[in-house]
Amino acid sequence: MKHFTDKVAAITGAASGIGRELAVQLAREGCHLALGDVDETGLAQTRELAQRAGSGVRISVTALDVADRSAVFAWADAATREHGRVNLVFNNAGVGLASTVEGMRLTDFQWLMDINFWGVVHGTQAFLPHLKASGDGHVVNTSSLFGLLASPGASAYHAAKFAVRGFTESLRQELDLMDCGVSATCVHPGGIKTAIARNSRVDASVAALGVDPLESAREFEKHFITTAAAAARTILKAVRRNHRRVLVGPDAFVLDKIQRLLPCGYAALIQAIHRRTHRANGADARLVAGHSRESGNPP
Repeated sequence: MKHFTDKVAAITGAASGIGRELAVQLAREGCHLALGDVDETGLAQTRELAQRAGSGVRISVTALDVADRSAVFAWADAATREHGRVNLVFNNAGVGLASTVEGMRLTDFQWLMDINFWGVVHGTQAFLPHLKASGDGHVVNTSSLFGLLASPGASAYHAAKFAVRGFTESLRQELDLMDCGVSATCVHPGGIKTAIARNSRVDASVAALGVDPLESAREFEKHFITTAAAAARTILKAVRRNHRRVLVGPDAFVLDKIQRLLPCGYAALIQAIHRRTHRANGADARLVAGHSRESGNPP
């Protein structure tokens, strides 16, 4: 897919961040859009921005929970009817969860997996028949830098993003063997300036790692160095070039290289960085966790 003019793209998580920027940049190139997100206010704002960017571009919006398999399939069918076809699906919706393995609530784990992994599966399976019917299709699934290496306090997120990586790489091989006119790309963003940290769930158990649960989002956002607009440009460039995998942001390139050179040893570096970053917060964080338990909100 060398261009996006007069193509039709479906995007989940389109209300903000990378999803919004993908919508705006695709509209600017003359691509019609089917946008989905649970945030209807943000979705309306994205629609307005995309309409300004692309004159004459058709845009449909749907309040969508990607964890709801039947809703995703219904959206795929409706988008195809409304636009006549769908050429691209960007399975981009995602959430975050900070917790230790021991302290993690099963409901939080399931919530994250339903969106970050099953949402990708639902979107892929729902749109694949439509992409094949278009004769020129592409699946773009968002994993993460955290789908290439691991860090403490994010086991659920890693589980989902590693799963997206394996799922998409296997999908790409199947599509290549079928020679069906559809391809797939797995996206691995590093720290992107979006609201994902502020919208994440944080369990008090991270205090055991020296992390202040009340400040964790702010601390994590300090590592967001790439804009959503730059991320979207990189992703669309990778789709044009039919890349199997795309790293987004300089931190993704650096840490991916370290992981490749030190597939086991990189963990010591991650732990050292974690200790240095959170050493000063350790005592206060444990006090916060203790207060949470005493007030009837167990980690």
